[in-house]
Amino acid sequence: MSESSDAATAAVPARSAAGSATESAAKSAAESAAAGGLVAMAAALAEGSVSARQLTEQALRRIAAAQPGLNAFRTVRAEAALAEADAADRRLAAGERLPLLGVPLAVKDDMDVAGEPTAFGCAGSFAPKTADSEAVRRLRAAGAVIVGKTQTPELGQWPFTEGGAFGETRNPWNRSYTPGGSSGGSAAAVAAGLVPAALGSDGAGSVRIPAAWTHLVGVKPQRGRISTWPEPEAFNGLTVNGVLARTVADAALLLDAASGPHPEDLHRPARICAVEAARRTPRRLRIALSFGMAFTATPKSLDPEVRSAVERLAARLESLGHEVIPEDPRYGPIGLTFVPRATSGVRDWAARMPDPALLDPRTHEAVRTGRLLGGLPLRMSRRAEALLRRRVGEIFGRYDVVLTPTTATPPLRVGALAGLGAMATDRAMIAACPYAWTWNVLGWPGVNVPAGLTDDGLPMGAQLLGPADSEPLLLGLAAQMEAVEGWAARRPGRGGNARAVRPAGRPECRGLAPVTR
Repeated sequence: MSESSDAATAAVPARSAAGSATESAAKSAAESAAAGGLVAMAAALAEGSVSARQLTEQALRRIAAAQPGLNAFRTVRAEAALAEADAADRRLAAGERLPLLGVPLAVKDDMDVAGEPTAFGCAGSFAPKTADSEAVRRLRAAGAVIVGKTQTPELGQWPFTEGGAFGETRNPWNRSYTPGGSSGGSAAAVAAGLVPAALGSDGAGSVRIPAAWTHLVGVKPQRGRISTWPEPEAFNGLTVNGVLARTVADAALLLDAASGPHPEDLHRPARICAVEAARRTPRRLRIALSFGMAFTATPKSLDPEVRSAVERLAARLESLGHEVIPEDPRYGPIGLTFVPRATSGVRDWAARMPDPALLDPRTHEAVRTGRLLGGLPLRMSRRAEALLRRRVGEIFGRYDVVLTPTTATPPLRVGALAGLGAMATDRAMIAACPYAWTWNVLGWPGVNVPAGLTDDGLPMGAQLLGPADSEPLLLGLAAQMEAVEGWAARRPGRGGNARAVRPAGRPECRGLAPVTR
């Protein structure tokens, strides 16, 4: 059964008043493992220097302490998570080893977790799900402990995480600002150190945008890499499940663990090993530096601080031996194909809500648009995808990777888009986030990497974009950048001052083969 976040600590047994040397040492080990991230946690559990229960108790305490200010979680599974942690400890003691055995993780609240509702940012009374989604099932098969489900705006529509059903989720770097969306709860939870990594979903940048605005690595994988089942595909193929983490190695480990198809998925890309890819130094690459934006018939411009940050990363790539040349992909009429797919997806999801009257007026407007465009325009949009891939993909005949800003602006203030009508909201979010959505139409992978902080201490990000199934190349390049940029050492708190991080270990891909049913 789920528990409210306010009661999250109730299921964590109280310590004795005086404590003990053993308990203090255990706490220190848990804190050290947590500071190191996902890879370090998994290694510490495997070597026995920390227990799954210690890590889960620590995560639950942190969530409870942070929830009033950050509001990262919709559901906290305190009692269930502790039971899962105890089971993981028994398996570890028996000698069992799995990639994530005993590690506390979070998933976005558009993914089904057995016994919990899936509200997807909406108000209303939702029945608990009877089965895990395929992505969650695979995390469990890898041994993960699911501590809770993170906040998302209504049906994942906006690049901010706010709504009448749950309030505002705030950015750990500055709580006056949004962490982005729609995977804003997952981003806030990881950036604040509540969990070492989390799953999100990306339908128009919804992993990469919050990763950019919270100084994280955010991976939007190839369509079908992480199953969206019980949806054969999500939002007419726009939305994929992805990962958020502080380091490339952590993101790669979670990507490998969550990847793999359900038998009824519509998209089944060939398997990769992200962990191995993240260790490989890429050859000398030709990289297209692009600041061009796809046509949307709405005003938009690039913030000078964001441009400067991406140009600095381009210079860094040149210092690593890569060739960086300004050039834009030929996007053409790609925007015309996005709207029918997105609004038809909103229409389908809204029909499942227990009380549609509780939906945001902007959602009702999207539903009306989805009804109008859900027939021939939707079919034509899907047919156009192959042509658009050829048109946009032409650039990969001359370049290996495209580097762009992830967003056109730094993070928006909380409430900046509250109370706006549907059209005004669309115009504002396109102005802030015009770079990410094109790759959702194409179904290709992209990786957000931290690009630095504004003068006000707010995170910015850049995208590494590639053609189909190019995650190995993108992850290898991101890891090469991380080694010289050292972005994982800089975390929110105390003005964003850097904090030392223990180097993570090196997990293997062994044991990550698809689990038979």
